[in-house]
Amino acid sequence: MADWDIKKLRILRTLQELGTVTATAEALHMTPSAVSQQLTGLAKALGVTLLEAHGRRVRLTDAAQLVLRHAEAVFAQLERADAELLGYLQGEAGQVRVGAFSTAVPALVVPAVQELRRTHPGLAVSVREAEAEAAYELLAEGSVDLALSLAAHAPTPRDPRFSRVSLLADPLDVALPAGHPLAAEPGLRLADLAGEPWIFGSSGPWSQITTTACENAGFVPEQAHAAADWNAIWAMVAAGMGVALVPRMAMAGVGAPGRARGGAGVVLRVLHADQPRRHVVAAVRRGSEGAPGLSRVLAALRQAAAAQARGDGTPPPA
Repeated sequence: MADWDIKKLRILRTLQELGTVTATAEALHMTPSAVSQQLTGLAKALGVTLLEAHGRRVRLTDAAQLVLRHAEAVFAQLERADAELLGYLQGEAGQVRVGAFSTAVPALVVPAVQELRRTHPGLAVSVREAEAEAAYELLAEGSVDLALSLAAHAPTPRDPRFSRVSLLADPLDVALPAGHPLAAEPGLRLADLAGEPWIFGSSGPWSQITTTACENAGFVPEQAHAAADWNAIWAMVAAGMGVALVPRMAMAGVGAPGRARGGAGVVLRVLHADQPRRHVVAAVRRGSEGAPGLSRVLAALRQAAAAQARGDGTPPPA
């Protein structure tokens, strides 16, 4: 039987993900020569050629792809074994590290942690804020145990490294200056704002979400100002500099759609007919779902997402 060295298989998988020996070495805190030596040893142990020259880079052979298909099943089984062993050793105690994008922290993670403190005080949850895409990188490298991300910026559900759970379809409301002619318009639709100056990020997930939502409504938004911070966006809308899409989670507990926010000069309106949504997902490394602490955190996040979807703390549409 061939020698399936787990450490070397992980190096091969990292090379597949990153594409170069240099990037693999940097990610694994190794030297390029050490990476090459480990992969040469794996190829010799398995009796197949794993890499072939491709210009100045290397390319995985068909045999390497076959090896990795089976290796993913091995990795998932090891995660399940770790989960069962953790359950045996820790029971209701332990630590779960969560990586989450900024608006998910107050809307979903904080309520989940508060509930877990009440029901499972021995379970410690540490939170690390990260961009939606970066959360998956942290999960893959083992820096966090659970990642909260957006479906539009997550790896495909067929990615064998992760198990995904859909949590919430977060509606996007529109922020208008309080004196805007459409601030009290009945049945406001996103398409009604086609001629408005828009405020959204110059790049990144929120820029893509805004432009995609507007394009689906039949127009390309004119970007008057670029900002990613919600306080900055809110201040510019209040000053009459433009309009902006705002995720419902970002405004949880801030103010009712259809009303000015506490003298800030901004009206949040729920869109009708063409209201866009962004889909929030949780992900764990495949096979780790059975870890007792991790399953508790997932359950608490589902509970928080259900409360958010019901509108707990968010008034009904105007």
